Amino acid sequence: MQTPSEPHIERLSGSVERVTFHSAETGFSVLRLNVRGKRELVTVVGTAAAPAPGEFMECLGNWKNDRTHGMQFKAKSITPVAPTTLDGIERYLGSGLVKGLGPYFAKKMVKAFGDSVFEVIELQPERLLEVPGIGEKRVAMITASWSEQKAVRDIMVFLQSHGVGTARAWRIYRLYGDAAIAMVTENPYRLSLDIDSIGFQTADTIAESLGIEKNSLIRAEAGIRHVLRNLSLEGHCAVPEETLAVEASSLLGIDRPIVEAALETEKQRGTVVSEELEGETCIFLAQLHQAEKSLALGLRRLRQGTLPWKPLDPHDFLPWIEKETGLELSPSQRSAVTMVLSSKVSIVTGGPGVGKTTILRAILSVLRREKVPVALCAPTGRASKRLSESTGIEAKTIHRLLEFDPKAFDFRRGRGNPLEASFVVVDETSMVDVVLMQKLVAAVPDRAAIVFVGDVDQLPSVGPGAVLSDMISSEALPTARLTEIFRQAAESMIIVNAHRINRGQMPLVAEGEALSDFYLVPASSPDDLHAKLMQLVTERIPKRFRLDPVRDIQVLTPMNRGGIGTRSLNASLQEALNGGAGPKVERFGSLFAPGDKVIQMVNNYDKEVFNGDIGRVESVNGEEGVMTVLYDRHRVEYAFGELDEVSLAYATSIHKSQGSEYPAVVIPLAMQHFTLLERNLVYTAVTRGKKLVVIVAEPKALAMAVENCRSKRRLTSLASRLRSPGMQDWQNS
Repeated sequence: MQTPSEPHIERLSGSVERVTFHSAETGFSVLRLNVRGKRELVTVVGTAAAPAPGEFMECLGNWKNDRTHGMQFKAKSITPVAPTTLDGIERYLGSGLVKGLGPYFAKKMVKAFGDSVFEVIELQPERLLEVPGIGEKRVAMITASWSEQKAVRDIMVFLQSHGVGTARAWRIYRLYGDAAIAMVTENPYRLSLDIDSIGFQTADTIAESLGIEKNSLIRAEAGIRHVLRNLSLEGHCAVPEETLAVEASSLLGIDRPIVEAALETEKQRGTVVSEELEGETCIFLAQLHQAEKSLALGLRRLRQGTLPWKPLDPHDFLPWIEKETGLELSPSQRSAVTMVLSSKVSIVTGGPGVGKTTILRAILSVLRREKVPVALCAPTGRASKRLSESTGIEAKTIHRLLEFDPKAFDFRRGRGNPLEASFVVVDETSMVDVVLMQKLVAAVPDRAAIVFVGDVDQLPSVGPGAVLSDMISSEALPTARLTEIFRQAAESMIIVNAHRINRGQMPLVAEGEALSDFYLVPASSPDDLHAKLMQLVTERIPKRFRLDPVRDIQVLTPMNRGGIGTRSLNASLQEALNGGAGPKVERFGSLFAPGDKVIQMVNNYDKEVFNGDIGRVESVNGEEGVMTVLYDRHRVEYAFGELDEVSLAYATSIHKSQGSEYPAVVIPLAMQHFTLLERNLVYTAVTRGKKLVVIVAEPKALAMAVENCRSKRRLTSLASRLRSPGMQDWQNS
C-alpha cells in the first residue's frame, strides 16, 4: 500500500526528442520526451542507460515543479521500450542507434513492413533484401547491430540498477559479451581486475547490492589484489607484507585475521608470491615476480658466450668510422662505441645533446660493414619512427618486432621462436616496464648482443618496474653514462635548460629581441595561466613561429583533472581551434568532430594502434556509427561504442608524451599541481620539444618542481637479482 505521504507514482511513455544532458559515469540524464497527448515536449529527469534521440522510453515517477526549470517528471526508472506507432518506429530506426540505418532506409523499411519491422529484423532478416537499395552487406550490418543493441540494453539496465554508469557498462559488455550479467553476478570483484577504469569501490558497491557479505573471504581476496594492483600502477613490483595487511584491512573495514586468511589463500592459489627483500617479507603479484626473475635470468643468458661478430680492434674501426661516415667522435663517445662493440649486453644513457644518436649511428655503420643482422626497436610508434629517421635503418615498436598475435593475446616471438638478429637496439628504454622487457629479452637469441639506450633521468615507465634505473644501479652491466653536451646542442636553450633543470637549477631565459627556442611566461593565478596558454597556442606561437596550432603545438600538463588539466584544456582548445567542425559525435563524456586531434588511450592490437599514438579525426559517419582516425598513414575505424579508447589530444599528460617529440610544446605549471611537481616531470616535458618550448607557470610552482627531486623509489627486486653472485661472475668472465 502507498502511504499518503508518498507521491503518486505515474507512468509516462514517449520518444526522446533531445538528450539535454547525460552523464556516462552515473547515468544521470535530462531528457526531452515527445509524449502522446502533450502539446509541448516533457522534461524527464532520472537515470538512463544510454539514451539517444528517437528511442522510446517508459518512465515511472511523479511530477515536480522545479523553481528554476519549471514542471519536470522526476523518474524513479527510465526503461527503453520498443515504440508502438509507425512514426515512433521510423524515428527510432533512423536515429543512428542501428548501424546501417539512417532516416532514408528507416522510412523505406517501415513502408515495406509496417509495425512488424522489428520482428522482420530479428526473425527474418533475409526479408530486408526486399527493400530497394538494401544489399547483403547492409543486412549483415543491421542484424549484427540490432542483436548487439538488444544485448547491451539488457546488460546496461541490469548494471545501471546496481549503480554502474553507461561508460563502464559498455566496457563490461565489450569484455564479457552476452555472458556479462552471469559473470558479474557470480563475482563482481572480477570487474576491478579485468577492466582498468573500474575500481574496487565500484565493484564493491555492486557486490553489496548483490548481497555479498562485508566479511566474506571473496571480498578480502579482492581487496588484497586491489591494493597490490594499485601499487603496481604506481610502479611497484612488490609491497611489504605488513603494509599490505594494514592497507587492505583499512580499505575493507574488516579485521586483520580475515585479511591474513585471504592472503594465505591467494598464496596457495599462486596469484601472489612472498619473498624477502632487503630483510623484509614482501608480497608480489605472481606475474610481476615471474617477470623480474625471468628478466634477470634472460640477461644472464645473453651475457654468456662469445660475440656474434669477430673481435674488432678500436684502432681499426674508430678511424674507419670517422673516415667513412664523417662523424667526429669525442673521447667519451669513442669509449662508449668501443664498450658496446665488445659487450654482449650494454647500456648507453644520457640526456639530450650528449650524442646518443651519434654513437648508435657509429656502431651500426661498423656492424653493417661486418654484415651483422640488426633489429632496432622502441616502445612507441613515434619513438620507433624517430629511431628510423636518425639511423637510416627500419625500426619497429617492441610489439611489432615481437609480432603480437591479438587472437592468442601473446607474442609469436619468444624463447621457442627467437628474433632473426645478431644485434638488438632498444631505444627509449626508460619507458619499458618489466613485463614487456622480459618478453623482449626472452626473444633475443643466445648468440645475439643487445644494447639498451635511454635517459635514466626521465620519468620511469608507466607500467611497473624501474628497468633502466635498476640495470644501471646494479653495476652488473657495462654502462656508458654520457654527460658532455656538444657544441651544436649547446646552442639550443632547450637542451641547456633541460640539463639545468636536471641539475636542480632554474632555467635561463634568452635576452634581447631575437627569436629563442625556449621561453618562460609567468602567470599570477590559474585563471591568468589558462588565458595566457590559450593565447599562446591559438595566436602568438602560430603567428610568430609559423606553426600549425593543431599539428605542431602540443600542450603537456601534469594532471588530467582541474582547470589546467587535460580535460578542461582540451575542451577549451577544441572549441577555439575546431569548434565549428561537424558532424559531431558525443560518447563517454567526450565530443569528437572531423579535424580534432585525438590520442589512443589503450593498446588495441586488433586495430594495430597503441597507447599514446596521436592522430586526427578524418570523418564521423552517424548512419554507420563509425568514426575514422588517421594516425600518420594508418587509418583506424572506431564504432561509436569504442570511443572510450580515444581522448582529445590538444593537451595530454606529460606521462603520455614519453617517447614522443613535437615541434613545439607548451607546459602549464600551477600550484594546483603541487602533488606532482617534480624535477623529472618537468625535465621529461622540456625534452619533448624539438623547435620550441614555452613554460607558462606560476613562479612558485616552477621553483617547487625544479627543486623537488624526491621521487618515490619503486619497490623492485631486479637490481638485487642482477647483483647476485652469478651476475658478478659475468663481469670477470
